[in-house]
Amino acid sequence: MRLTRYQITAIRQAAEEVFGECSQVWLFGSRVDDRRRGGDIDLLVRPAQTARAPDLGRKVQFLGKLERSLRERAQDRRGYRGRGRSPSHRAVGA
Repeated sequence: MRLTRYQITAIRQAAEEVFGECSQVWLFGSRVDDRRRGGDIDLLVRPAQTARAPDLGRKVQFLGKLERSLRERAQDRRGYRGRGRSPSHRAVGA
C-alpha cells in the first residue's frame, strides 16, 4: 500500500469526523500495488451504522477535509528551501 502514515491518519480522521467513529475505509486502485508509481488515492468509505445515510453534502465535507489536510502537508514539504535538515528534523533533534 503506497500511503504514508500521515496520509493514513488524515484519511481515518476525516472519515471518523464525517461518517462516525466506526466507519470503514478501503483503498483500491493503483495505490494498493507497491510496484506501481503515481496515481490518485481511490477510497471506498462505509459509514458507521449509527451514522445517517451518506449524502452529497457529507461526501463533499469528507473530501474537503481530506484535501485540506493532505494539501497542507504537501505544501509544508515543498515550501522549505533551507539547507541541511528541514525544520521538523531540527525540532525533533533539539
